[in-house]
Amino acid sequence: MDRLRFAFNNMVSLLGGFFERYSRFSLRPGPDGGQHVEVKLSDDTLDDMAEVDGPPAGDSPFYQRRTHSCRDVCYLALSALLVLLLGYLIGYVSHHKPPISCDTPGTNQSAVAPVVTAAVAAVVAAAVEPAVEPPMTWSNIRRLLSDKLELPALTQALSALDQESRSAGSPEDNHVSNLIYSHFQKLEMHPWTNLHYVQLQTQNSTNPNTIRFNNQTLQPKGYLAYSATGRVQGKVVYGHYGGPGDYSLLVEKKIEVNGSVMLLRESAKMSFAEQVAKAASMGAVAVLVYRDPQDYKYNSETDLYGHVHLGSGDPYTPGFPSFNHTQFPPTRSSGLPSIPAQTITSHMAATILRGFKGELSGATYRLGGATEATVEVNNVLTNTELHNVFGIIKGFIDPDRYVVIGAQRDSWCRGYARSTVGTAILMELAKAMFEMVEKDGFRPRRSIVFASWSAGEYGNVGATEWLEGYMSSLEQKAFAYISLDGVVMGKGSFVASASPLLQSLLKATMMQVRKRGAAQSKPEGDISSNKPRETDPAYPFLTFSGIPSLSFHITTKDRYPYYGTCLDNKDHLEYATNQHTPKTAIAAATLAGLMALRLVHDHVIPLDVSRYDTVVLLPVSQLGKRITQLKNSGKLNNVSATWLFVARGSLERATMNLKNDIEQTDFQNAEACRVLNDRIMAMEHCFLSPYVSPQVSPFRHILAGRGNHTLAAILEMEDMTQLRVQLALATWTLQSCANLMAGQIWEVDNEI
Repeated sequence: MDRLRFAFNNMVSLLGGFFERYSRFSLRPGPDGGQHVEVKLSDDTLDDMAEVDGPPAGDSPFYQRRTHSCRDVCYLALSALLVLLLGYLIGYVSHHKPPISCDTPGTNQSAVAPVVTAAVAAVVAAAVEPAVEPPMTWSNIRRLLSDKLELPALTQALSALDQESRSAGSPEDNHVSNLIYSHFQKLEMHPWTNLHYVQLQTQNSTNPNTIRFNNQTLQPKGYLAYSATGRVQGKVVYGHYGGPGDYSLLVEKKIEVNGSVMLLRESAKMSFAEQVAKAASMGAVAVLVYRDPQDYKYNSETDLYGHVHLGSGDPYTPGFPSFNHTQFPPTRSSGLPSIPAQTITSHMAATILRGFKGELSGATYRLGGATEATVEVNNVLTNTELHNVFGIIKGFIDPDRYVVIGAQRDSWCRGYARSTVGTAILMELAKAMFEMVEKDGFRPRRSIVFASWSAGEYGNVGATEWLEGYMSSLEQKAFAYISLDGVVMGKGSFVASASPLLQSLLKATMMQVRKRGAAQSKPEGDISSNKPRETDPAYPFLTFSGIPSLSFHITTKDRYPYYGTCLDNKDHLEYATNQHTPKTAIAAATLAGLMALRLVHDHVIPLDVSRYDTVVLLPVSQLGKRITQLKNSGKLNNVSATWLFVARGSLERATMNLKNDIEQTDFQNAEACRVLNDRIMAMEHCFLSPYVSPQVSPFRHILAGRGNHTLAAILEMEDMTQLRVQLALATWTLQSCANLMAGQIWEVDNEI
């Protein structure tokens, strides 16, 4: 090839007639990733060329000063003959038609044409398209992640992060944040920190919360953050779990709830905030919550911690970020309770129920009661500086699109299952994926952001403030969130809360992990995927920002009993996992890592848009039946559910068309893939109602959110005027979602 280039170089020079010029052959990378022959001409003088000692560096240029020797003339003649010969052969192959079709049996083709064609192709391929290393296959990516996640490294990380206490904003919390920042910095992941100034409600160290009854005084160590403060008095009423059915039974038995102090068992189906809000709506003046030994088997003197803000984030900056709270006028979330609430131990609950000390298992459960109690809550608000820490692995094609993997690092006490395990997994996943890129040649198309949150115990405060601070940017660029909070709480069962868009990917990844056969990376049990609840760390991502989110737990068949208590430590989690906590953590890391890698590896983001067809169908069908019933009863006139059904049908057709477009798209066309991915990313966000304020109703998702704008709330409405308005707004939200999924505006044909 060098001889050929040399001869061609001389030919160009002679034809040009400029003896003081030189030519340069180079293999330049093209915009499509390939390499192309590039010929550059220069007007440098012979004096300039004389200063160059040999070929310059870069792209293998071929420089040659011309001479007028006989050898040059020979090379020129040979190159001319070669060009003529190649031209003749190419023309012969292109235009010569064989006398007999190649499909006819028994015919023989000329051996010259294939050989010549292959020779020409080989020459062109060698000069223009050198061998390119094929992209990494998905099986290789899975194997690499498995090799990088090492048990000793994760065990060491667990040991380094295990501390006595890491309350949000404390020196211990900041120490862990510095460790994570240094870890990301060592990996050259361009770490950064977000500071938030929030108001956290903590216990009063000089004036503890108390419950007084029958001349006895109880002072529990646990508490419920964001409770209303003050002193109230009322008759104690036992209300079971405090659900709607429990209050209906109290009303049926004519037990007065108004003005009472409700004694409630912690519920697996309702959060503390929901229990307190329901009690307040029934007229209760205070709530006491305990864990019943029939539900949780452990020491009856164990204190319980939690919060009662019916929302997430700093409740004193609802809907906007707490970067500097002094910039905003005083306000408060509508989700803050209006009555005091306090946790008590099960021993204290037994004392209240029976009137004397004893185990609750021997007490009689009777709805209602006659004991007068005084509840005093003296919690105080504390201005606290929080640090959220981030690191990033940037994508190579669409770096401005990213999946977020996050973990809470603060805890009431040790919080081993609550935050230590998740934070250790976050750090090890970051290290593993970074090494895959730097050492093994993995090239993710999109970026991965690793996030460490603070104040998760107070209701996802750190994560929510970040979402509020970058609302517009995240809604357009973050396409998935994977939570690592509480991922290991035992062994034997698997439960998950996920957006419908992620459920297919979750199940497929679970099957891959199970097939690997490695005991340390093989979660067992059935997959139970549910809609995220308000207590879920992924909830604000889904319902506030419209980002498809996932949280999962490898757990026991019975609930891990120490979650939210000071008994959540290494020894108790080891007991729950049969002394296999690090191995189970490797399994959780493998699952989360594979899902994240798949989301950034595939040409088209693997979010299953068709899953929402059935999710939307059920509430729409229920709402249609309710409207028909109201019309038949005469309560609702001049209203039809027809347009709601039409909007749902439009959405179904739009998702079907999107799936067809995906199947027909050339995945090598980067621009076409980006257009498809933008449509896929928009789906979850389009379910956020544009007709409500994030400050008033932050969880704007009409299917998974909370408020009058949701389909579930419309189904229960008794005010017909409000029902008409909300029905119209929900209908157009669905139709707007269908329009967005359909593609370009000129392709949309509204039927409403």
